[in-house]
Amino acid sequence: METLTGLLKKGQEILVQAGIEEAGLDARLLLEYITGKSRAYYLAHGEECVTKETADRYLELVTGRSQHIPLQHLTHQAFFMGYEFYVNEEVLIPRQDTETLVEEALRLLKGRQKPRVLDMCTGSGCILTSILLEVPDASGTGADLSEKALKVAACNARRLQTADRAEFVKSDLFSSEYFSGSVYDVLISNPPYIPTEEIEGLMEEVRLHDPRMALDGKADGLYFYRAITKQAMDYMLPGGWLLYEIGWDQGKAVKELLDKEGFINTEIKKDLCGLDRVVLGQKSLQEEQNV
Repeated sequence: METLTGLLKKGQEILVQAGIEEAGLDARLLLEYITGKSRAYYLAHGEECVTKETADRYLELVTGRSQHIPLQHLTHQAFFMGYEFYVNEEVLIPRQDTETLVEEALRLLKGRQKPRVLDMCTGSGCILTSILLEVPDASGTGADLSEKALKVAACNARRLQTADRAEFVKSDLFSSEYFSGSVYDVLISNPPYIPTEEIEGLMEEVRLHDPRMALDGKADGLYFYRAITKQAMDYMLPGGWLLYEIGWDQGKAVKELLDKEGFINTEIKKDLCGLDRVVLGQKSLQEEQNV
């Protein structure tokens, strides 16, 4: 029978041969997922035997990873802001870069009573759900054009017990009648922002397995920033904030869009790697608008 150590070694070899960049890590994470045992456990009990069923299932997942299927699609697990989210091929996999966006939103929400949040292009719902988990009196809306993505987002809200404070709406940006008369303290979005011609140059895991509609920002990557920014103030409370995740080279262009539409206090924020990651701006207070 196969041992834990032997099975891990076999998985590593398959992934190394397939050119998987983090072959050792992925092989280990898949073993932990399949066996339910931690790294510390199988380091101490490496000679423990596993059942044929467990070994076969593990090697099946390793084979999938060797074909560049993302690890998160194989396990249906993605960790974001310290929470575990369900994901599948219908949504963009939550990435650590996006935590910068959520952290900025949380900073701006401090002190607001019962704030309302709109997450445009919600995908897995990880942004909205994380905010609701961190701000217990907040409520919000996640909007997306993909019905399949909205099912994933609603699933995550239920799993993480925020469903009573979240609504998920199918909408092409603000086209849904749902938004008539709706206003929010924070409008947040990680929209598709990769220029169309650059998609074919992305790593295989992204290019072939992330939903294309969650990646494609049209010709220059700025289509959704323009469309959302142009309408955003109609759905924001005075003093509310608009926040975007951006590509590392899009900060100046997106900030100019917010400035052009009359947002104040616009800023570009960097992620932990020192790259431009978030652009934000504020809608003027009513008193200022009447001056």
